Amino acid sequence: MKNDLRKNIMTLAAVTIAAFLMALNTKTFVNTGGLYPGGITGLTILLQRVFRMTFGLTVPFSVINIILNLGPAYIGFRYIGKRFTAYSCIMILLNSFFTDLIPDHVITQDVLLIAIFGGIINGFSISLCLNAGATSGGTDFISIFISERYNMDSFNIILGFNAVIIGIAGLLFGWDKALYSIIFQYASTSILHLLYKKFQQSTFFIVTNKPKEVCQEIYKVSKHGATILEGEGSYEQCERNVVYSVVSTAQTKKVIHAIKTADPTAFINEVKTQKLSGRFYLPKEK
Repeated sequence: MKNDLRKNIMTLAAVTIAAFLMALNTKTFVNTGGLYPGGITGLTILLQRVFRMTFGLTVPFSVINIILNLGPAYIGFRYIGKRFTAYSCIMILLNSFFTDLIPDHVITQDVLLIAIFGGIINGFSISLCLNAGATSGGTDFISIFISERYNMDSFNIILGFNAVIIGIAGLLFGWDKALYSIIFQYASTSILHLLYKKFQQSTFFIVTNKPKEVCQEIYKVSKHGATILEGEGSYEQCERNVVYSVVSTAQTKKVIHAIKTADPTAFINEVKTQKLSGRFYLPKEK
């Protein structure tokens, strides 16, 4: 009970900080540079500017953003997890209202700096949410749904949606801002891949004299099985056991610690897994 309360408080704190950072990023870097972030946020900003240019109307960010997130939020409740989606909805609401409340502020007029550092802040904000057990909403729901169903890192698929937003923005408002937006989104995606590793996998080759104990420890930590291979050490000409296992990259530090606990002399080789086919356990969001 106490652990659940602590987890909820930590998630709420992370979501609040991420919402504020994302809103602040929008009202400083994004608006100053006239850029278009990815996902629903980028679509919201695009629609705001279309309404302003076409009808002379200033539509609040919160109105458009909340309406556009209704469909993705339903996908979250239906297929991903109720707790996860509930905190994500808090993130969407906070980000929306913070964006309307925070005044525009110019930090720099250099659009290249804006694109790079704005993208970094955006990627950090999204990663903070995801690692805490929530998301910034919009296409993140769709991305996680695809990742969990098909066991793949699907963030690159969302680039297609973002390309459409950038294309429309380029046609309406000029290609220079659209091209700088690509730099913004690339920086954001790079930070996201660096900080959020749930849908990335690592392969372990462990040379050990205690293969069964190592396998048990790997399963305790990651819920993933392992395969014991028989080999021969070329130097000492003696039998060696090699444990082969694939785990989530987010769990590698805990797995290595568990292996060293079972066999302090174990030789561990971790390799980044490029592509995985077959059954691979991923814990579902709650």
